[in-house]
Amino acid sequence: AGFRKIGEKVVEHRARKYGVTKFGWERFINGFLDLMTITFLNKFGKRPMHFFGLYGTLSFMLGFATSVYLVVSKLIDKEFSLTNRPFFYMALTFMIIGVQLFVTGFIAELVTRNAAERNVYLIEDTLGIEG
Repeated sequence: AGFRKIGEKVVEHRARKYGVTKFGWERFINGFLDLMTITFLNKFGKRPMHFFGLYGTLSFMLGFATSVYLVVSKLIDKEFSLTNRPFFYMALTFMIIGVQLFVTGFIAELVTRNAAERNVYLIEDTLGIEG
């Protein structure tokens, strides 16, 4: 009822008289960035530890592996100058960044778990419940 007049409407297309088109590479790039944002938010919006924990762990492991290499090099060669190497400071930086990313993911996980609208479900009907 009410859909008896559905059909195709013929329209006339005319060439643009004024201005320039808004469809171009800039619009394509902005649309792609929007798509990436939505994908990222859908994937990690309710599970931020999956993102921050992964990159935090990788960063910490990279720094830790570099530190192990430097310590083993120092144990093998007593003349090896540990703190004069840029790898020493890079290893420390990677380990600190890894811990910070991991803690950021943990705090973000706590925030998302305590959000009021985290699991709001639309209840259409209740069965077998009196009251």
